[in-house]
Amino acid sequence: MALEASQLAKLLKLRAVGWSQQEIADAIGTSQQVVAYQLRKLKEESMKKDPEDVFRELSIAGIPDISMEVVEDMTFEGNRLAAEYKDVCTVKVPCTPEGLKTCKELSDNGVRVNVTLIFSQAQAILAAKAGAAYVSPFVGRVDDNSFGGLCLVKDIAKVFREHMVRTEVLAASVRDVRSVGRAFEYGADIVTMPPTVFEKMYNHILTDKGLELFQADYEAVLGINS
Repeated sequence: MALEASQLAKLLKLRAVGWSQQEIADAIGTSQQVVAYQLRKLKEESMKKDPEDVFRELSIAGIPDISMEVVEDMTFEGNRLAAEYKDVCTVKVPCTPEGLKTCKELSDNGVRVNVTLIFSQAQAILAAKAGAAYVSPFVGRVDDNSFGGLCLVKDIAKVFREHMVRTEVLAASVRDVRSVGRAFEYGADIVTMPPTVFEKMYNHILTDKGLELFQADYEAVLGINS
């Protein structure tokens, strides 16, 4: 089930932009089962790896924007990562006083910053003022605490639009297909979700029925099963 290095690099790149397992298999000349196995293996290995090993692999694979979280000595680490990975680096910091200070210093130096753990419109405004390229309201976690995660996305996008703020709204932790569409409707620029949700976006009962009808018509024209 081993893939060549070029196939593995292409697999990573295509998966990152949302291709299904079957589409990837067709593109790299293997089976869907092999792609599924490789993705499981990569996930298991990534859990054991140093994050920077993962950053390097993604960079080599040609991923154009890699989120790199910093926890301690955030400004120092953010500058170090940006110097090493250059244009593909987006430094991820929490919406805390230290995180916002880091955001300001890094963004002033031309480094992209994603301010995460956003749970209010006020936090998003502070992050934008600090120069964040992205703010990440955590939709699912807001919903878990009996507040409206999508309403938060809408409120942030509205104030950014009215004040012509260039910071992009990244709706994070979206857990169902309907919420993906609603997040974009409410002004999100980017939505992150588990792979299971992404794959469900392809599915619709009417699409399945339509395909069955097309297949039946095709077989009728060719006289199959007649």
